[in-house]
Amino acid sequence: MRTVQMTLDEELLASVDEAAKKLNTTRSAFTRKALREALDRLTISQLEQKPVRKGEFDPWEKEQAWPDS
Repeated sequence: MRTVQMTLDEELLASVDEAAKKLNTTRSAFTRKALREALDRLTISQLEQKPVRKGEFDPWEKEQAWPDS
């Protein structure tokens, strides 16, 4: 791991420290997790914006059929 320096306003830093304490973790561990989750959300958002290619979901068409009652 590398050590990095960040600039955070006092209110945000206090909120991070409070959350980390409640979760019984460190500021660094809390921040790493938050950054990973933010990157995951960004990836999902970017994938959702991609246009659907013709036939992309054809293999799943059978899975969408409702069974007869």
